[in-house]
Amino acid sequence: MPKLEVRCAAQAQSAEPKPKEAKLWGGRFEESVTDAVERFTESISYDKALYKQDILGSKAHASMLAKQGLITIPDWDSIHQGLSEIERRIENGEFEWRTDREDVHMNIEAALTDLIGEPAKKLHTARSRNDQVLTDFRLWCRDAIDAIGAKIKHLQVSLVKLAMENEGVIVPGYTHLQRAQPVLLQHLLLAFVEQLERDAGRLLDCRVRLNFCPLGACALAGTGLPIDRFMTSAALDFTAPMKNSIDAVSDRDFVMEFLSANAITAIHLSRLGEEWVLWASEEFGFLTPSDKVSTGSSIMPQKKNPDPMELVRGKSARVVGDLVTLLTLCKGLPLAYNRDLQEDKEPVFDSVKTILGMLEVSAEFAQNVTFNRERIQKSLPAGHLDATTLADYLVKKSIPFRTSHDIVGRAVAVCVSKSCQLQDLSLDELRSIHPVFDKDVYEFLGVENSVKKFSSYGSTGSACVASQLGDWVTKLEITKGV
Repeated sequence: MPKLEVRCAAQAQSAEPKPKEAKLWGGRFEESVTDAVERFTESISYDKALYKQDILGSKAHASMLAKQGLITIPDWDSIHQGLSEIERRIENGEFEWRTDREDVHMNIEAALTDLIGEPAKKLHTARSRNDQVLTDFRLWCRDAIDAIGAKIKHLQVSLVKLAMENEGVIVPGYTHLQRAQPVLLQHLLLAFVEQLERDAGRLLDCRVRLNFCPLGACALAGTGLPIDRFMTSAALDFTAPMKNSIDAVSDRDFVMEFLSANAITAIHLSRLGEEWVLWASEEFGFLTPSDKVSTGSSIMPQKKNPDPMELVRGKSARVVGDLVTLLTLCKGLPLAYNRDLQEDKEPVFDSVKTILGMLEVSAEFAQNVTFNRERIQKSLPAGHLDATTLADYLVKKSIPFRTSHDIVGRAVAVCVSKSCQLQDLSLDELRSIHPVFDKDVYEFLGVENSVKKFSSYGSTGSACVASQLGDWVTKLEITKGV
């Protein structure tokens, strides 16, 4: 039955073909492109997302043309009002996006012509779709960077507040996924805040480099008309016009850099997700997500899964894939513009949508977890986490570190044979390994004592972590108690 319906629809469509509109670039062509070519080459299905930036750029361009005497003031006024009306229709869902008009630029220009007539035909003076789309795209990416930056800060605030709620909690620190040294939970959470700060910094650096205006570069060679590229650049809040017209329409560095920054952010979020998924398992049991951020099983009624963070981990693959798509797309392209570059939009749109979602749900998760202090406390004795602190004790007794390392290794071996902890060894047992041990050694043993001994800048010592936390509270403008 469905096949019959499709066939009938196709027959009805072929019986009454919709007349094709002449292309705005079609003056030299005697035949229209085929339906298959039109479907394959259109980009309006996704680049209509650039409509706001396209209208903004067109208004700036029209203002410049009027100032330079390339269009009249009445024409400029008609164009400006017409573009505002089109924007209103788009935002109210009243605008018809037409595939036969190919892309967002042609849809808006053709609609403007329908609306105001002859003045609309002057808007494309000293402009090509090549520089037009790059202007739109840079404006869109600039807005996206600002949105992602705000989400990063929100996640940082959530992590810092979570750290503030867990003062004094000691957890095992891991290397090679093996127990290594005791660390404050606050210290661990702030490590992710540091990573996110670098992510934000990369985006800001990218924003600085992308903030140059290609408008007026035209197809690739510029124009002989007396335009003012500095005027349009300033009107659109760019730093300056791009210096080389060929580079202006060819460059996708800003896109690759943007997606690279997103990919690194995604990797950091994936690592956070992995940490919390592990910690939520029965094997660890360090963390319990609330029901608000958990899902169940369709067959196993007892299950409570940290699915959001698993998906964060999984969706990082999309963001990395979007970067690889752009890198591959641009590899080996000759100057200047090539139609291949139409394929740059969808990976960017996908990357931005995905990273915004990952950041949002990670913050949501951070706001809805509790750490199981009793379970964590019970887990601390395993793994001889204070071994390195004991080596530091020996160094303070003027024993060379390599010798200290060997002495503590032998002490651990004794503990393994006796199934006990370093702090359980008697002073006589310690002195049998090396006579330098004295009763003050017990001030260095046990995870609490071990953490207290850390004092280097950036370490997990209580005073150091309190200082780090205070810095973040100030930097992120967090109000304590709120």
